Amino acid sequence: MQMEQLSAGRGALTAVRTGTGPDLVVLHSLLADRHAFDPVLPAFAARHRVTLFNLPGFHGSQPAMLALMDAYVAVIEDGFDEFDIEKDAVLIGNGFGGTVALAFALAHPERISKLVLSDAAAGFPPEGREAFAVMAEKVADGGLGSIAEIAAKRVFSPAYLAAHPDKIEERKKILLGIDPKAFQAACKILQETDLVPLLHHLRVPTLVVCGQFDQATPPALNNQIVEKVAGAKYIELPGCGHCPPLEQPEQFLAAIKEFVGL
Repeated sequence: MQMEQLSAGRGALTAVRTGTGPDLVVLHSLLADRHAFDPVLPAFAARHRVTLFNLPGFHGSQPAMLALMDAYVAVIEDGFDEFDIEKDAVLIGNGFGGTVALAFALAHPERISKLVLSDAAAGFPPEGREAFAVMAEKVADGGLGSIAEIAAKRVFSPAYLAAHPDKIEERKKILLGIDPKAFQAACKILQETDLVPLLHHLRVPTLVVCGQFDQATPPALNNQIVEKVAGAKYIELPGCGHCPPLEQPEQFLAAIKEFVGL
């Protein structure tokens, strides 16, 4: 599949693009990069012009100047502007990318026509915030490779990981490609962000998809978004973990097909 390399903000944000048609923008998770969407990319590109952003610290995107959600939203806004993304774009985000997508949709609802959140949270309870603090501390002490097993257990369902133990080493390779300070900054943002009080303001048509066994952003956190966003719909994928496009691509496509227009 031919991929066009993109750069915005004098290199502050990088992305890749493929396909033709209405715009579809993808924001990946913190514990995975844009390649987590490779299994579903052909289906996306068959009917859409797909732009996969590399979040700050990933694949050439510079770390954000400030460890604030507003800074990430500004980076995404620059990408929308410089990559000439139309205002009827569909925005899809997984994990941390889903939280960033939600923040962007709240700040700039006029820039998108639909929002798909996969295993995302508007805010985390104390135990969730503590998990990010622990990961950030481990990275500070031992580098990103030190959290490979933790990351694998958060990304995949227990049954999938048991059947594919090689995924731990795969996570390690992906993590080692991330800027450590950018990872720590993202952990800080996830500890501090609370979009819950703003959810009732969101008027963008929203679909929330969640893996049944997601340990990073469990169904309860995804349902919190659905309960507070008018008209939002929820689909749960049985037996799946935190990253449906990677673990259950066919089921993920089936879940979003009608909503997105695949």
